[in-house]
Amino acid sequence: MPAFLLLSLAILSEVGATLALRVSDGFSRPMPSAIVVVGYGISFWLLALALKDIPVSLTYAIWSGVGTALVAVAGVVAFGETMNVMKLASLAIIVLGVAGLSAAGGAH
Repeated sequence: MPAFLLLSLAILSEVGATLALRVSDGFSRPMPSAIVVVGYGISFWLLALALKDIPVSLTYAIWSGVGTALVAVAGVVAFGETMNVMKLASLAIIVLGVAGLSAAGGAH
């Protein structure tokens, strides 16, 4: 499986786990809690597989940056969290940072 596909799936798994963490109510709800544990486990496994072909600096930047942006957007959509200009600009900076690392020659 292509490394960037593995990384994309790792990001989606991490985002799903993080959203489940929000609804786990401090790990007091069994199903969301199980989704958190399994989701993060899958995410780290896929991340480890992606690291076989993508440098760690680029892999982690993409995983954490894109994951952060997706969780922020999902928080607005799923949980009614607020999005203001400062949050939007901060997310744009994260995305630009990931793009910058990629453009700087992160792949080998």
